[in-house]
Amino acid sequence: MDPLPLCEDDLADPGVLEPHRVVPRRVRLPEAAVLCFFPEVVAAVPAVRTVHLSSELGPWPVHEIERDGRRLAVIQPGVGAPLSAIFLEELIALGVRAAVAVGGAGSLVPELTVGHAVVVDSALRDEGTSFHYLPAGRVVEADPAGVAALTGTLDAADVPYVTARAWTTDGVFRETRGRVARRVAEGCAVVDMEASALIAVARYRGIRLAHLLFAGDSLAGEEWEHRGWTTAAEIRAALFELAADAALRLVSAAHRGS
Repeated sequence: MDPLPLCEDDLADPGVLEPHRVVPRRVRLPEAAVLCFFPEVVAAVPAVRTVHLSSELGPWPVHEIERDGRRLAVIQPGVGAPLSAIFLEELIALGVRAAVAVGGAGSLVPELTVGHAVVVDSALRDEGTSFHYLPAGRVVEADPAGVAALTGTLDAADVPYVTARAWTTDGVFRETRGRVARRVAEGCAVVDMEASALIAVARYRGIRLAHLLFAGDSLAGEEWEHRGWTTAAEIRAALFELAADAALRLVSAAHRGS
């Protein structure tokens, strides 16, 4: 029997369509970027310049903001592994070398209350995108430099957090009780839809990446709880600010390491 398509090993082969073929010509972005999954936060950023990527959803804005005299790019990268990976690929093609993703995740353990910060140190690959960038495997480890940049930023701001494994899945409506229990047994504290794919893209393309998650709804109890996480505006905005600081820290670390 032939292996599943996701297990085919052609990682050394170039893609027929590479990102530089579809990004805007003559556009160059800052080396640091924030992929912020909170749309209301991205809409409110004080942009000094906005460029647009093309997509089937229409023109997609990438804002440049200035922070501490330095510029960084900010994008809302859609939802789910495939779309967020596409946008990260295009940011890299336009010059991004260090990125911090910040978004929400479902809590799998009861101690993660709404708004608790989670630094992703590894991700379980229950999605398809990452397998096109890394050899088949169950878990992918996060970039240590990215973890250090985030934890250093959170420590400096005296913000409590945990470092933990994320379960990344494509099937938001197929998070069964049995699957949740198995993921918790494997050390997953949260569930999201992008982390393992973004880690894989960043590793494949040779850039730095960190991922900060906001503990939102809960799958830890007998019933799913929304917990009002999408309306926690102040926490979401604060996490974006921390992600922006971490992105600048991470690109500086990348320069020191080069």
